[in-house]
Amino acid sequence: MSDVAVNDNRLAVLDHSRLRAKESKSGSERGRISVRDVDIVFDTQSGPHVAVKDANLTIQPGEFVCLLGPSGCGKSTLMNTVAGFVSPSQGEVLVDGKAVTEPGPDRGMVFQQHSLFPWKTVKENVAFGPLMAGTGQNEANSIARTFLSLVGLAAFENAYPNTLSGGMQQRVGIARALANYPSVLLMDEPFGALDAQTRIMMQENLLEIWSEFRNTVVFVTHDIDEAVFLSDRIVVMSASPGRIIADIEVTLPRPREQSLLTSPDFMKLKRQCLDLIRRETLNAFQQQNKVG
Repeated sequence: MSDVAVNDNRLAVLDHSRLRAKESKSGSERGRISVRDVDIVFDTQSGPHVAVKDANLTIQPGEFVCLLGPSGCGKSTLMNTVAGFVSPSQGEVLVDGKAVTEPGPDRGMVFQQHSLFPWKTVKENVAFGPLMAGTGQNEANSIARTFLSLVGLAAFENAYPNTLSGGMQQRVGIARALANYPSVLLMDEPFGALDAQTRIMMQENLLEIWSEFRNTVVFVTHDIDEAVFLSDRIVVMSASPGRIIADIEVTLPRPREQSLLTSPDFMKLKRQCLDLIRRETLNAFQQQNKVG
């Protein structure tokens, strides 16, 4: 596909996205997330397990926020309450002022494993969401092709997921999540299984897409470099039970390039996060030793 065609597709998607925003709410209001006094408790064979405790968090429309913390701290669980997959045991989660009680098209989700339908082509996977929302087949196909162009996979629309590399599968997953024009994009360690070079390329591609759409992004990661490179804010969670122990503003200039990874400001933020995560990881080890 020519550069002109790709640029035309980008403009078409942006215009459609703005129209969707006007139809629901003003663009400045879409994608506001409020987590209020949230506890999440699971019943287990050994008794209640407190996964998240006293979580309070406000994310403004268009922000890119990373949830960072040691393994098992409840990052993904907290995100799943925003997605509507998990209900809080106490407190509430609001998106654009409405309580979250179930999944909805206003929140797109990208998982660590691509979760594509293996029996559908790439185009069919991306078109699935619009079709389920009542969009006609022709328009759904057009939306799918447009988003596949945005993630650089226009030439693979008729391929099946198992013929693609891991990075390509995740790009299809991002296109599928964006195809319903969600105000919130939720990403649960989406690049965790990729090799280092592919991961860097995916991070840059994600920032390029986000800079155009300005969806609110909540991104779960255990990788400190990734959190600092991507986000406007880094929300650090403690060892289980997961509590929010820090909310760090990332003021590094945008657009961001990989050369930023060795800058003094980047290294200062990385050290701040590393010290917090190390402390919480040591706490987790000590708790496990006591239990043992």
